[in-house]
Amino acid sequence: MTALTDVSVHDLMADIGRRARAAARRLARASTEQKAAALVAMAAEVRAREADILKANAADVAAMKKNGVAASFLDRGTLDTARVEAIAKALEEIAALPDPVGRVLASWTRPNGLAIERMATPLGVIGIIFESRPNVTADAGALCLMAGNAAILRCGSDSLGSSQAILVALTAGLRAAGLPEDAIQLVPVKDRAAVGEMLTGLEGSIDVIVPRGGKSLVARVQTEARVPVFAHLEGICHIYVDKAADLDMAVTVTVNAKLRRVGVCGSAETLLVDRAVADSHLLPILKALAERGCEIRATEEVRSRFPSAVPATEADWSTEYLAPIISVALVDGVDAAIEHIETYGSHHTDSIITADEATAAHFLASVDSAIVLHNASTQFADGGEFGMGAEIGIATGKMHARGPVGVEQLTSFKYRVRGSGQTRP
Repeated sequence: MTALTDVSVHDLMADIGRRARAAARRLARASTEQKAAALVAMAAEVRAREADILKANAADVAAMKKNGVAASFLDRGTLDTARVEAIAKALEEIAALPDPVGRVLASWTRPNGLAIERMATPLGVIGIIFESRPNVTADAGALCLMAGNAAILRCGSDSLGSSQAILVALTAGLRAAGLPEDAIQLVPVKDRAAVGEMLTGLEGSIDVIVPRGGKSLVARVQTEARVPVFAHLEGICHIYVDKAADLDMAVTVTVNAKLRRVGVCGSAETLLVDRAVADSHLLPILKALAERGCEIRATEEVRSRFPSAVPATEADWSTEYLAPIISVALVDGVDAAIEHIETYGSHHTDSIITADEATAAHFLASVDSAIVLHNASTQFADGGEFGMGAEIGIATGKMHARGPVGVEQLTSFKYRVRGSGQTRP
């Protein structure tokens, strides 16, 4: 696609922002039934347009292969019949969620008779910048809609065709429900200047930016954004196998956490094993991983027990592989595991495998990550698995939204105060 000039990109994005702001004002007043009807209609349109979506995706994937895109990005960017159906089901699941807008979060009455309510309200216009995964077009657009927000989506250039095909279905659903088609807009150009325009806030039109992608994208957004950001950092996720871990569980959970899908942010990148069970637990876990094609990068201590492992470097402990590779180390108990996670982790998702409830409680309380698990795979780091229907991303910051960002996290609040003529003395 031919790049536009900076001036024309500015004009294009400013117009998108103005139309999104106008749509957001209408969405803030939309009923639950109207939003749900739009989402159900979108799901039907996705299914009806499956052939068009897969055709567009095939062209995107062919171009990615030609350009030598990494296998993890190919996996994220590829659609098939099952994944298209998953997009449709997610839309229906979001439609069935309770409407987050209008919830009374708290209420009280002052001694002077003023009745005060804190009520959930839409954020307004949300800009989502994402890479590779075309399903985010539907997930993000639908979550924003259910929370009464307009969405401006900027997908990765590799998946623009796929995202445009999905947007056709979303727009048809909005139209069928009588909602503004500008409620979900996709930036139609690959020019990177469009990202810069979004980070300025589009002349006050964008209220929040959500980046979903690699370290360089998130770093740019956090550095340049002039509007609030829900940061979605890389997933340097850990599995810690405690001395009280059941061996079969440790093997099963670790293999799933690493290899179910290696290209997702919840894939485990580091395995830590309590040195107290190195003789009994380490080799069965590593053999299970290696037999399934996983490369082991390990400390010399681990390699002395598993010689086929590749020597780990300092960089391995802070690398998000998004590939069938895992770094492995032995540690002296849960506190050493926690120290390693806090030193090298990204505060995304970390799990402990143990039958000791006190140790598990200590781990869950001490690891400062958005998601911490006990006896479960890190691959559960997903809004759908949390019952949110879908997610825009996993926020790793500490302000407002943290963990899976679903419909509730896409709201703000305001205070409604009812009086009977009170004046302040």
